[in-house]
Amino acid sequence: MSKISKAKTSPVPRAWQRMLSGRRLDLLDPSPLDVEIDDIALGLSREVRWNGQTVGEWGYTIAEHSLLVEEIVGLLKPEVKTEVRLAALLHDAPEYVIGDLITPFKYAIGTGYKDLENRLMEAIHVRFGLPANLSDTVNKLIKRADRMAAYLEATQLAGFSDKEASKIFGKPRAMPNIRIAGIPPQQARANFLKRFVELS
Repeated sequence: MSKISKAKTSPVPRAWQRMLSGRRLDLLDPSPLDVEIDDIALGLSREVRWNGQTVGEWGYTIAEHSLLVEEIVGLLKPEVKTEVRLAALLHDAPEYVIGDLITPFKYAIGTGYKDLENRLMEAIHVRFGLPANLSDTVNKLIKRADRMAAYLEATQLAGFSDKEASKIFGKPRAMPNIRIAGIPPQQARANFLKRFVELS
């Protein structure tokens, strides 16, 4: 009597995350229909910049950073359209799912991370009425504001000297006079949602 061996099959790895809103976001093929601003605000308010290596009682959250970048965009281009400011507010929104990785770590991971991030960003943009892919002009403006925000955070919170921050991030020509500090996550979440509503 011969024995028939059953082929062992490995379960398909789960590629979605359940959100507190009840949505299941597919990380490999994200749908705009599964993107909720409350989930984004919650995630970004609990994820900190600089791997938490900042001064103060509270970490500096991605939600706060997003608000700072949006504010700087408004200072750089006061006449800019509201949708551009909304795009600036959401520029790091994929991090509500994939977290905030410092730039050196992103390089170590390679292009797979960027592909995932881009797919999430496109779904987020479509969900909130923005172009799936922003123009080069808008991307450059947001990136410039992002570098300025990084410089402020580095020198005010993360222990970088002006000289060191200038070498790594480039010292902005016109530095905004903005003081920043970490705040409780609940406050960061509320501030982010308030600004989102104003821009929407």
